[in-house]
Amino acid sequence: MKKILLIALAVVVAAGLVALFIYRQQAGYTKVLTAKIVKQDLSTVVSGTGQIKAKFYVNLGATAMGRITHLYVKEGEQVKKGQTVATIEHVQQEASVTGQQAAIAAAKTDIASYIAAEKTAEANLDHAKADLEQKQLDWDRAQALYKDGILAKQDFDAKKAAYDLDVASVAQAVAGVNQAKAQTDSARGHMQTQVAMLSGDQNMLDLTSSVAPFDGIVTNEPLREGETVVEGIQNTEGSTIMTIADMSVVTAEVKVDAIPNKVFKGHVTLVGDQALLRSTGVATSQSTTGTEEAKDFKVVVTIDDPTAELRPGLSTTAKITTAHKNSVLSLPIQALTMYDPNDDKPKSEGAVQAASSSPAAKSAPVQGVYTVDRDKSGKLRVKFVPVTTGITGATDIEVLSGLTEGQEIVTGPFKTLRALKNGALVKRDTEKPVVVSSPPS
Repeated sequence: MKKILLIALAVVVAAGLVALFIYRQQAGYTKVLTAKIVKQDLSTVVSGTGQIKAKFYVNLGATAMGRITHLYVKEGEQVKKGQTVATIEHVQQEASVTGQQAAIAAAKTDIASYIAAEKTAEANLDHAKADLEQKQLDWDRAQALYKDGILAKQDFDAKKAAYDLDVASVAQAVAGVNQAKAQTDSARGHMQTQVAMLSGDQNMLDLTSSVAPFDGIVTNEPLREGETVVEGIQNTEGSTIMTIADMSVVTAEVKVDAIPNKVFKGHVTLVGDQALLRSTGVATSQSTTGTEEAKDFKVVVTIDDPTAELRPGLSTTAKITTAHKNSVLSLPIQALTMYDPNDDKPKSEGAVQAASSSPAAKSAPVQGVYTVDRDKSGKLRVKFVPVTTGITGATDIEVLSGLTEGQEIVTGPFKTLRALKNGALVKRDTEKPVVVSSPPS
């Protein structure tokens, strides 16, 4: 028993000596997490939330007052450009069109009769002219005979009277032709007036039918058949029959929350040039308040290949790639730190420095990382290296200058990294983090 106790005591003493040796070996060392500089593809992605909106949409308002007699499409249905989607009662408008068409038909009949009368008048004129030519010959002969004393005075007077009568007949026939033509022209004028009135009546009839202005989808149908619509200001109750949207929507890479596990590709088509107040959505140029608050810029993204599943108002999560580079040097973002070069400047102790007319120049903090290397004695030390960076990925950032591929750098822990000094001794922390499992539900 005594022998066993001695052996146990020797083991404890040996363990204590080993622990003391290890403690002394590690005294002055800082445990750090490290990583290697590698090349990889980087993409800068910004995220945002929004809604599915139609690129083009129109509220089909009532253009005539009356009861809706037919709704030919339902909400969610596709429509084609020029398709009739709804009609309003149109008995009066249709009667006006029919009556005007009948008036035009009667006017055409009147014009036809006036044209016939015109031709009759022209025929009478031709007949009167032929008689006049005959009477002209008789009159000329009578004058010659009367001059030679052959024709009696009574016969001479009769020939002259007959000639004068035919001259008057021709003048009357000419007036008849002119009158017939005037009546024809008047009838044509009246018919043109009736045609114009028919055009107006037809337009009033057409206004009782709502037609799709482009291919799209019915996204809102607030009224039902039998309800009355009125002409009025857009979006007032009873004035909008339906909304038709041309579904070209937002996003470079959009996840529509209502359509899970599906991604839609697209491209940015508009970036707003004015900041919008996050609380109200009003542009800062239109805001009358001077309060400081978070602001956003509107970004519109058009889907390249929209599908029938998309509906206006669906919420979306957008991921927009603003930059991308292949195979570039990169480091974890958390490895970056700000280093103050003034910490390395020697400070005199116990001496009073002479006052200076100007304060000593101070260097601005520098962005960089701590690299890990062995010194001449084989110990690991850190060295601050200024780094120029480029685009930022989700967890890594591009290295433009200051580092080379394969270099080892300090990545954490955060508190240790912020307190680390240039040239400090370090030790790689190889312990695995403790994973706390969730209790069974």
